[in-house]
Amino acid sequence: MKNRILFILIVALTIGCNHNKEISSINPENWSKRTIDISTKTSLEYGKSYLSIYSQIYSNSEHKTHNLTAMASMRNTSDSDTIFLLKAEYFDTHGKSIRTYFNKPIYLAPMETTEIIIDEADIEGGTGSNFIIEWKIPENCPEPLFEGVMNSTMGQQGLSFTTQSKRIK
Repeated sequence: MKNRILFILIVALTIGCNHNKEISSINPENWSKRTIDISTKTSLEYGKSYLSIYSQIYSNSEHKTHNLTAMASMRNTSDSDTIFLLKAEYFDTHGKSIRTYFNKPIYLAPMETTEIIIDEADIEGGTGSNFIIEWKIPENCPEPLFEGVMNSTMGQQGLSFTTQSKRIK
């Protein structure tokens, strides 16, 4: 009986201590559900935007960093047109590609927002991580808005700040 209890306890601890690192709390299946074929759509304007994201910031000195949860918020600012996001690629401080969240067109309905979350434990991007987001919009449609929202709480202290994208193409 003691062996059975010990076995159950070990199994419970093993399952409870499973430390699989999630790269994002947004389920990748969400992207495949939003995929759309835009090859037949004509007169779409192409754009590419740069968005700075901070998964870590310096604290007290250059030798100590503080981890942050980062959200890349991708917003359709049009109240009448659907827009298309072609690719969202995440880079680290040194410009090395870490991962691509989607590389097939997805749609955002008018005024819709979707996000990519970089978990606080995911520090692969470092202090200078960033996104390149490619997109297409109908003629005379307002450009999409991409914002970074970074935050962290520790004890009774909290910190948060935002960044905005810059169109680079």
